[in-house]
Amino acid sequence: MDSKQTLSRRDFLRLAIATGSAAVLSPLLDACSRLTPPLPTSAPTPSSTPTAELLSGLQGLNVDAFFQEAYRRWLVRDPETLTSLGLADLYGVGDGNLTDISDAFIRETQALESGTLGLLRANDRTAFSEGQAVTADIYDWFLDDLVRGHPFMYNDYPVNPIVTSVHYNLYALFTIYQPLSNLQDANDYISRLSQVGKKIADLIDGLKRREALGVILPAFMIPYVLSDINTLAQGSPKSNDYTTSFVTRLKGVSESERAALASQVASQVEATVQPAYRELASFLSGQQARGANKIGVWQFADGEAYYTQSLRRQTTTGMSVEEIHELGKENVERIQTEMRALFAALGYPSSESIPNLYQRLTTEGGVYRGQDAVAAYEAAIRGAEAMSPQAFSTLPRAKVMVVGGEQGDYYMPAAYDGSRPGLFFARITGGTPKFGVKSLAYHETVPGHHLQIALAQETPNLPDLRRGISFNAYAEGWALYAERLMWELGAYADDPQGDLGRLRMEAFRAARLAVDTGIHAMRWDFNKAVDYLVQATGYTVDYAQGEITRYAVWPGQATSYYIGFLKILELRQKAQEALGAKFDLKAFHQIVLANGAMPLAILEDIVERFIEDAA
Repeated sequence: MDSKQTLSRRDFLRLAIATGSAAVLSPLLDACSRLTPPLPTSAPTPSSTPTAELLSGLQGLNVDAFFQEAYRRWLVRDPETLTSLGLADLYGVGDGNLTDISDAFIRETQALESGTLGLLRANDRTAFSEGQAVTADIYDWFLDDLVRGHPFMYNDYPVNPIVTSVHYNLYALFTIYQPLSNLQDANDYISRLSQVGKKIADLIDGLKRREALGVILPAFMIPYVLSDINTLAQGSPKSNDYTTSFVTRLKGVSESERAALASQVASQVEATVQPAYRELASFLSGQQARGANKIGVWQFADGEAYYTQSLRRQTTTGMSVEEIHELGKENVERIQTEMRALFAALGYPSSESIPNLYQRLTTEGGVYRGQDAVAAYEAAIRGAEAMSPQAFSTLPRAKVMVVGGEQGDYYMPAAYDGSRPGLFFARITGGTPKFGVKSLAYHETVPGHHLQIALAQETPNLPDLRRGISFNAYAEGWALYAERLMWELGAYADDPQGDLGRLRMEAFRAARLAVDTGIHAMRWDFNKAVDYLVQATGYTVDYAQGEITRYAVWPGQATSYYIGFLKILELRQKAQEALGAKFDLKAFHQIVLANGAMPLAILEDIVERFIEDAA
C-alpha cells in the first residue's frame, strides 16, 4: 500500500467517510511501534499495574487458549484500532474510550509484551502440533521484535505529515470509524470527545520526552502538520468537522434526540477538543523554532542502533544497511536497462533521461480523469480476476469494488463479518497516467493485497493472532510479487506502455532501498534523496518530495516491499529447481498464502517443508 501513506490532507479521510471502510491490523503494529520506554535521563514512572497482575491467568492455559487470551489482552489495550476494525464489541471493549498513550500505560503494555514472551518461551514446543509450532514461531518473532524495540520508543515522530500521526488517527476515528447507528454509539462518540484533552496532553508529554533526547520533527515539516491541526482548533464548534461528521452520519435516533446530541458534541468540541488542539499547535510552533531541518535518525544519540532495529522490524531479516543500500542501487540499474530496451522498442530515443522518457509517455499515452479512471481500474481488476484461476487454486469469497474520489490509489480490506467488500479508492482528479493503472490495481487488489488479506481472513482454523498480525515484508512483498506475476501470466502482452508502468513501480521499490538507507544511515539530505528518486523512477519532483517526507519520518518501512518481493521470488525459484516437473505454481501460492502473514525466515521454513513433502 503506497499512496495512502503519503496523503497529508484531510481529503483522504473525507473520501472514506461514506464507505465505512476499515483498516487492516497493521496500523496496530504501527501504534505499538510508538509505545514509549522510560526516559534514560529521569526516574521511571511506576506502572500502576504489577506485571504479575497483567499476566494473571495466562499461566497453565493450554497453548491454543494461551495464544487466544494473550493476544486478546494485548489487543484490547488499543480500543481505537478495535473500533476501526469493527471488533470493539467482539472483544468486549466497546467504542467509548480512546487508546491510552500515557507513559504509565505504555510501561504496562511493555511489561505485558515482555512477560507474554517469557511465558510463551516456557512452553515445551516438542509437544506442539505443526500448526501450533508455526503459530508459536510467528508469535515469538512478533513479541521479541516489540521487546527489542522498547529501548527506542522515544525515537519516533508521533506527530508527522503522514497518516501514521496521532492527530490523523484521531481524525479518522471520529469522522470515519466511530459507529453512529444508535443512541449508544452517539454517547460513545461524546465520551471519546471528552477524552481528547487528556489524549493530547499525553501526546505533548511524549513529545517533550522525545525532545529531551533530541528527537524533534524536522522543522520544515511542522507547518504542514500545523495547517491541519489549526483547522480543527479554530472556528465555530458547530462547523467543526467532528460536529458535522457526527450530524451527517448519526442514524437510529429521533430528530429531537439528534438536536440534543449535536449540541452536546458541539459543546465538547468547544470545551475540550479545540483547546487541546490549540495547546498542541502552540507546542509544535515552539518546536519549529527549536528544531532543525535535517532528516535521518543518524542524528539521534542511539540512531544507528535504532535504525538497525527499524530495518529488522520492517524487513524481518538481519540484512545490514550496506547490503540493503547496494541491493537497491544494483536493481535500479538493472530495471532501467529493461526500461530503456522497452522504450527503444517503442521508438523513443536512447539519449533521453528516465524522467524525460516517462514524461513523454505520460503526455503521449494520455491520462484518465473522473469516472474514466474508475472504469479503467474496474477493468484491470476484473481482468485480473479472470486470469487468477491460472495461478491460484483458492480465491477469496470477498469481492472488491472501486470507489472514486479526490484522493485515492489505495486499498482498504473487506469487513471481517462480510458486511462490506474490499474497497479500492481511485483518484479521479489530476489525471492518472494510463500506463500505471494495471500495476497499481494488481498491487492493491487482485492478486495483491485484496487476495492475500481476504484469504487470510477466510482461512479456517487460523488463530486470531495469525489473522491479525501483519508483517510488512510479507504483505508488501506479496503485493509487489503480484505485479510481476501478472506480467508472467501475460497481462501486459499487448500493452508495452503498461509494462513500462510495471517497471517504473518496481524501480520505485528498489530505489527505496537506496533512499531509505541513504537518509537514515548515510546522511543524505532531503534534496539528494529527492533527486535520486526522481532520476531512478521518472516520478515528478513534487511526488518525490512527498515520498521522501514519508521515508524521513518512518525509517525502514519503505525497504520492506522489495526485500519481501525478492524473497518470494527466491523461494519460488528454489521450489522450481528442487521439484522440476513436479512444481505446481498453484500449490506454491497456496502454501505462501494459506498460513497468513509471517516473517520471511518462517515463510522460508514453510516453503522448504512444502518442497520436501512434494518431492
